[in-house]
Amino acid sequence: MNKTQNKVPVEISARHIHLTQENVEKLFGQGYKLTKLKDLSQPEQFAAREIVDIVGLKGEIKNVRIIGPCRLFSQVEISMTDGRKLGDVPPVRVSGDIIGTPGVLLRGPKGEVRLDKGLICALRHIHMSPKEAANFGLQAKQRVSVEIFGSRALIFKDVIIRIHPSFKLSFQIDTDEGNAADVGLGDYGKLII
Repeated sequence: MNKTQNKVPVEISARHIHLTQENVEKLFGQGYKLTKLKDLSQPEQFAAREIVDIVGLKGEIKNVRIIGPCRLFSQVEISMTDGRKLGDVPPVRVSGDIIGTPGVLLRGPKGEVRLDKGLICALRHIHMSPKEAANFGLQAKQRVSVEIFGSRALIFKDVIIRIHPSFKLSFQIDTDEGNAADVGLGDYGKLII
C-alpha cells in the first residue's frame, strides 16, 4: 500500500471549550448567545468569537476559544502540556466521556463557572460519515492507526473511529501530537486498518 491509498486529512485540534447555554450566560451575561468567528471543518461546528480563561491548581491559560453551538454539557479539551501548566493533568478520553474527570474553573468577562467535571485530553480520533466508514470497511468505536510521513514521520496507534451522518472525514489530534509529527495545514495521513 502506498501513501496515496487510504488517505485521511489531518487536523490539529487546539485547546477549546464546549459550553451549555447556561454556562455561556454565567460567563457572558444573561441571554447571551455565542457569535460565529469562523466555520470549522466539521459541519455545523464553529469557532466562536468568545474566549475565556481556564484557571487550574497551579496556573491559568488565557483566551481559550469556545466552540459552538452550545451543547448539553460543558467540556474543556486541552493537551497534556496545557494540563501540566494548569496543574491538572487530564485523563485521555473520547469527547463526551466526562464521568469521573476533573473539574476546572472558567473565568469570563461577566462571571466564573466552576465545572465539577469535564477536563479532558481528547483521544485521537477520526470523524467520518456512515458512507465514508462503509468505504473504509470500518465500524464506530473501532481502533485503527494512522501513519504520518515527512521529516518527523510516525504512526499514531489507538485512533478511535467516530461515525455520524454530519461528520466529514478528518483525523484529529491535539497540539502536542501535531508538533511531535510536524503536521502542517493540508497534510494527510495513511489509515492503517
